[in-house]
Amino acid sequence: MFGRLLPASKRSFDSLSEEEILALAIASEEEDARIYLSYADSLREQYPASAKIFEDMAEVEQTHKNSLIEIFRSRFGERIPQIRREHVRGFYDRKPDWLRKNLPLDTVRMQSEAMESQAARFYTEAAKRVSDASTRKLLGDLALAEQGHEDIARMLDEKHTPGDVKSEEDATAHRQFILTYVQPGLAGLMDGSVSTLAPIFAAAFATGDTWSTFLIGLSASVGAGISMGFTEAAHDDGKISGRGSPIKRGLASGIMTAVGGLGHALPYLIPHFWTATAIAALVVFVELWAIAFIQNRYMETPFMRAVFQVVFGGSLVLAAGILIGNG
Repeated sequence: MFGRLLPASKRSFDSLSEEEILALAIASEEEDARIYLSYADSLREQYPASAKIFEDMAEVEQTHKNSLIEIFRSRFGERIPQIRREHVRGFYDRKPDWLRKNLPLDTVRMQSEAMESQAARFYTEAAKRVSDASTRKLLGDLALAEQGHEDIARMLDEKHTPGDVKSEEDATAHRQFILTYVQPGLAGLMDGSVSTLAPIFAAAFATGDTWSTFLIGLSASVGAGISMGFTEAAHDDGKISGRGSPIKRGLASGIMTAVGGLGHALPYLIPHFWTATAIAALVVFVELWAIAFIQNRYMETPFMRAVFQVVFGGSLVLAAGILIGNG
């Protein structure tokens, strides 16, 4: 029953016949063509030039598949064995369709390059491990074909995405990254860092109890993270605004909200009150300056304005919490 879960359930490459090696190459070329077409479909709306590249690469894969089928017919007839890369131990893997959807442009480019280099490397290494001359020649030819794919990919990239088009697509990908991750994450970090300052430090100076302060900070941070995450995910589905997946934005906002609050709550796990408070204050200082840096770096907010808004405003909230706690 457990045999299917064990590596032994896969065949070794050395056990394959030449017929099976050709069948494996055919299935691999066919799958890679389908993968490139799925990349093209996912990129077409935002990155039409890159989508065209993957359509052309799929055509190349189909051409190689058809050539392999003709070779197979001439040597072994019409019946191609049903053997795929997942049946062979040590063969390069491909991610399933649902893990290839909505990938960033740079990730798609890197994965396509990895696909070609992995295939070439596999066939090259496989050729070294076989003794049959014709099989070794076949594997060597396949390795050269896959290396040729890399050259074709580069030529297609130059043809369809010249410098100005590629720069425009990269700018679009960067803008999407900011809208989906940076903007909601920054809003969460600001909310978590600033809004929890008053209750945490008020509780600290009112009780002098580090454990109680930690529990209050933990509850405030986690509660704020859940609230911000659901609010971000629910108020905009991203279809009209173009801000991307509401789940991704909600996770970015919720996680960063919780992190912002926990940053100055965790020091109160230290039993000594003044040591914990000093470390918490230092963490607050770092958090506020980090927020100002991110605003300047990604949101193009002038640095001095970001410092005034975040550092000065956060300092006022911190002072209010200490005053309330001492009141």
